[in-house]
Amino acid sequence: MFEGTLISESLRTGAGLDAVPLTVRKIARYAIGDATADQPAIWTAIDFEVADPDAEALAAALAGALGDRGWYANFQSAAEAYVVFAGQVFRYPRGDAAGRASAQAYGRQAGVPEAQLDWTV
Repeated sequence: MFEGTLISESLRTGAGLDAVPLTVRKIARYAIGDATADQPAIWTAIDFEVADPDAEALAAALAGALGDRGWYANFQSAAEAYVVFAGQVFRYPRGDAAGRASAQAYGRQAGVPEAQLDWTV
């Protein structure tokens, strides 16, 4: 099982994630102090689970649904991590510093603020 969080505001207008079954665990709203000019100040976080066989399909769906500047989604199992940007998927073993660094470097180029490149895997 993979677990992750999706910020609903990160989805492009008109985009949806209806092809992959997700289990929603929690929905919450947060005020964000380090939002960029392209990001709203309040975010809706959707904590979810996805079955192992559906993880690759979810990554592909997110890569096609996320907004272009300053957004990503991440999810992980006990063994693997996915970090997804618009049009780009990073998949690496949890704890792999080089895989995480590559995803973070891409995130910087995609306009994600340093403080938001804080996933823990």
